[in-house]
Amino acid sequence: MVDINISDHRTLATEQVFDGKVVEVFVDEVRLPDGREARWERVAHPGAVGMVPLLGDGTVVLVRQYRHAVGGVILEIPAGKLEKGEPPEACAQRELAEEVGYRAGEMVKLAEFYNSPGYSDEYFHLFLARDLEEEQAEAEPDEFFQVERVHLDKAFNMISTGEVRDAKTVIGITLAKLLIAGEGSPYRGGVAR
Repeated sequence: MVDINISDHRTLATEQVFDGKVVEVFVDEVRLPDGREARWERVAHPGAVGMVPLLGDGTVVLVRQYRHAVGGVILEIPAGKLEKGEPPEACAQRELAEEVGYRAGEMVKLAEFYNSPGYSDEYFHLFLARDLEEEQAEAEPDEFFQVERVHLDKAFNMISTGEVRDAKTVIGITLAKLLIAGEGSPYRGGVAR
């Protein structure tokens, strides 16, 4: 067996094939570790945040909205795209006010992760939002959703029944439940990007 350095990939050329409101799409010519060349598609995304808004009684504030890419309505945590140069916590507060009408007195980092690194560089920041106070902000004009309140225990059970199928929501609810139960700890790490 030949020893190959799996990190030894080199981009030879890049062509942008789409420039959209949310993403850019590129086709890259890449030299692989064994010397062969390949064409890989790549989606560039500015990054995003999501929050698990937890009320004092253990209720989580969720949004039910239509998602065109999956052709249906799903239940998920509030989330949104980072603006250029915007700190993740500021974005989380903005999206929290726009989508569910709250401001968090405390934002606890639960995790950071790549959503789908096989084709996208989208980097996600996940928070537990606590000590909520009402604060209204205007939602984006093309967003339509319903706000739903579900106890954290029920939301956690909704994962196994398939009522919650969105990855950021599955991760957020699971980590929030572990943290509240004392079985997890706040995120302390960072990922080299």
